[in-house]
Amino acid sequence: MRTTGVKDGAGAGRATGRSAVLAVSLGGLLFGFDTAVISGVTAALRHVFALDAVGLGSAVSAALVGTLVGALGAGHPGDRYGSRTVLIWIAGAYIISALGSAMSTSLPEFVGFRFLGGLAIGGSSVLAPVYIAEVASAARRGFMVASFQLNIVIGILVAYVSNFVIGAMASGDLVWRLKLSVAALPSALFLVMLLRIPPSPRWLVQRGEEGKARAAITALGMGDPDALVQAFRNHHPATAARLSWAAHRKPILLAVAIALFNQLSGINAILYYLGDIFASAGFDSVSSDVQSVAIGIANLIATFVGMTVIDRIGRKPLLLIGATGTGLALLGVAWIYSTGHAQAWLLPALIGFILFFGMSQGAVIWVYLSEIFPTGVRARGQAIGSTTHWALNALIAFGFPVISQHTRAAPFWIFAVAMAMQFIIVWRFFPETRGVSLEAMDAMITRGHAAASGASASPHAEPETERDA
Repeated sequence: MRTTGVKDGAGAGRATGRSAVLAVSLGGLLFGFDTAVISGVTAALRHVFALDAVGLGSAVSAALVGTLVGALGAGHPGDRYGSRTVLIWIAGAYIISALGSAMSTSLPEFVGFRFLGGLAIGGSSVLAPVYIAEVASAARRGFMVASFQLNIVIGILVAYVSNFVIGAMASGDLVWRLKLSVAALPSALFLVMLLRIPPSPRWLVQRGEEGKARAAITALGMGDPDALVQAFRNHHPATAARLSWAAHRKPILLAVAIALFNQLSGINAILYYLGDIFASAGFDSVSSDVQSVAIGIANLIATFVGMTVIDRIGRKPLLLIGATGTGLALLGVAWIYSTGHAQAWLLPALIGFILFFGMSQGAVIWVYLSEIFPTGVRARGQAIGSTTHWALNALIAFGFPVISQHTRAAPFWIFAVAMAMQFIIVWRFFPETRGVSLEAMDAMITRGHAAASGASASPHAEPETERDA
């Protein structure tokens, strides 16, 4: 298929803001699928590659090393070539990884293809939210960027359902290979859809390509091209931008903090090892798969709730609510494992954890990271948050089975304490970004020129000509 972009006015004219957001947010579905599908093949990996607890942790976290590298390396090419262009490369990597992992015949081969998939996940976690934030209006930006997270949890649910269906229909060595290969289909769709949308108009103005920016604005239905280009130019002149500690200290600290606490909730450790968590509580493999689907449905519902209220009540209140709810649920899980009693309450406790996480940290993290850095360094700033997220993810994914084999309750006590710390730090230091335009965000974050609430009525609101995507 021919790339349409802004060079082809007729092709770009077929694109709309909603279809562009849908196309880019599909990267979240692939992100989520890969995150969860591994939980359905850990037992097979143990058998096929004769892995002990350390070996299994290494096999699972090897892909996360690629994710860490992908997140760390995506910022510079994203700022230089545009998030859409790099996402096209990422779509190709997703396809190759899915098929290669499924056909692997040795552990090094499997790890290599999983590493490639990790590169794609890390890159999409940086660049998809950046693109969506830059084409959405301030009033709807939270909802639009949160659609990326919604797709993540849809991908998680699809992975759980896929694992259950394939496990029930296939047998032997074919099962784990089919589970991993399914991702190639949405990956191909992701590639096709990306080829039909234009680059970010804000990025084009930053590059000095104002003619292409006007065409992209028209294609995306954002409003008056001349007025928006003027607004973007005034705040983001076409000069080289440098991410630095001196100029961007506060957004960097905020990005690192929200990413750290997102992982210290234990969310990905629970998703990666959900089958093992249920098995250790006495559930068989079929029951574990069914209950994993229940977890996935709860995650989807909670995330949808979070994304529908994020632009109404704000990012900070959701983080505070989530820290309280997830902390209490984690205390419940830790108590169940510590005492060995009330194991029937394990599933409700985990569902409670997922509900509070999905409507808070899950819905907020990618929105917040995509908002707090200026356009010229947004991808690199997002990369800092994503890299922190994935570095701790890899560490926890490696350490969780090692610690759990000695004391199953310990990780959950640690996660619960981290949520108490999150509540205090968010309450004390996090500014509210609801309704603040991207052009006004730098002044609000670094110099405190905007109110923490009611920002939509401030003089920093986006131009009236910019309509919802």
